[in-house]
Amino acid sequence: MENVHTYPQAATQDLAQRQNRVLRNTYALLALSMAPTIAGALIGIQLKFSFLAGSPFIAFMLFLGVAFGFMWGIERTKNSGMGVALLLGFTFFMGLMLSRILQVALGFANGGNLIAMAAGGTGAIFVALAGIASTTKRDFSNIGKFLFAGVILLLVAMVANIFFQIPALALAISAIGVVLFSAYILYDINRIMQGGETNYITATLAVYLDIYNVFVSLLNLLMMLTGERD
Repeated sequence: MENVHTYPQAATQDLAQRQNRVLRNTYALLALSMAPTIAGALIGIQLKFSFLAGSPFIAFMLFLGVAFGFMWGIERTKNSGMGVALLLGFTFFMGLMLSRILQVALGFANGGNLIAMAAGGTGAIFVALAGIASTTKRDFSNIGKFLFAGVILLLVAMVANIFFQIPALALAISAIGVVLFSAYILYDINRIMQGGETNYITATLAVYLDIYNVFVSLLNLLMMLTGERD
């Protein structure tokens, strides 16, 4: 009778070890991915990188095309070293794209403080929500469809505001972005702990995009609300 109880217990322990290993590898690769992001951002600032600034809609569509191309490649190679290489290449590209908003922020008298506040706020949000997601027994997988619908609506609103340039809508987009992608941090980390995501490269990509979008949304929000012109 003792063996009957031992097998389920051993299986549970093995599952927990696998989940913790995926989470550790995700955090390690996530930390590594910040290096090419920072490098891309610094290079972009130095070169005053601007991605088709004269045509915002075309630039946005082209950005989405390149980003989805990278994500498709990462998904196809997620079980090999090529997946890691593509992920790091993608984060460098995202760093270049990030340099544009950083250049705008640095144009404010308090630009350095705004960037630091956005980075600190993003870090605090990640630590808090990742801590909850990795320790709670609750399964948040049921909110996935709502979050995805929210992203689609947010993209539509962003495209609309490229043409209409409504300040109130821009403010709402940034505020919703902070909330939406913060919820995605909770969802994606919880998926790992629930066994819904077993590949650390795919997991890293998801969490990286969550953090990136929280930071950009928070920085936009801070610039609109507390930015000081020279």
